[in-house]
Amino acid sequence: MTQRRPLIAGNWKMNCLRADGLALASGLAAKAAEKGSLGCDVLVCPPATLLSEAVGVTKGSAVSIGGQDCHAAMSGAHTGDLAATMLADIGAEYVLVGHSERRADHGESSTDIRKKALSAHDAGLVAVVCVGETEEERDLGATLPVVNGQVAVSLPDGATAKNTVVAYEPVWAIGTGRTASVEEVAEVHSAIRAELVARFDDGDQFRILYGGSVKPSNAAELLGLADVDGALVGGASLKVEDFWQIIESCA
Repeated sequence: MTQRRPLIAGNWKMNCLRADGLALASGLAAKAAEKGSLGCDVLVCPPATLLSEAVGVTKGSAVSIGGQDCHAAMSGAHTGDLAATMLADIGAEYVLVGHSERRADHGESSTDIRKKALSAHDAGLVAVVCVGETEEERDLGATLPVVNGQVAVSLPDGATAKNTVVAYEPVWAIGTGRTASVEEVAEVHSAIRAELVARFDDGDQFRILYGGSVKPSNAAELLGLADVDGALVGGASLKVEDFWQIIESCA
């Protein structure tokens, strides 16, 4: 059986001013240092205003920093955007691409996401590619075709288990307090795994995260599923103790 090291990632979204954000990042770094050996990799994705300083306060710790998005181009006339090379330049190691809020709020397609993931790879970043169905799509019984289609188009041909993580987030469970059942999560993760294995030589080694109202009370059960290799955490990542309890669920 392939051993995949879990990844617990926190997406802070558009939250945290400087003082709170740096206190959160440094608090996690201190927890990691105190613990010593962790049973998972740890990633936090602060808003762009905090990235550089978050890299500074977590330097030398087990906490990695990632961006919440990047542009597909390395430079150019793209006001308000950040290139993957800029994220790498300040010390970020990961970047989220294709989050449902980007797909919905900014009209990003899976083709757009593939270009961003490719740019992330070119910059030496690990791309965390997000996929997931809406409530309407689930009610229509289209979950697997939608998710598999997003995986197929969003991941570039050069994706590997080292430069890419897949995160499944059912849109209807993000920030709603509603979590997919373990049966629903297992079914979708198994389908994603099959898609990866069919396409990539190291498809059985890709990490697939679950996201969607992950919290301390349900983390252990979700992380215990066969093809769940970690979590992409939203609200619970904004409190050191809550996020740390999720991290310790990997022990």
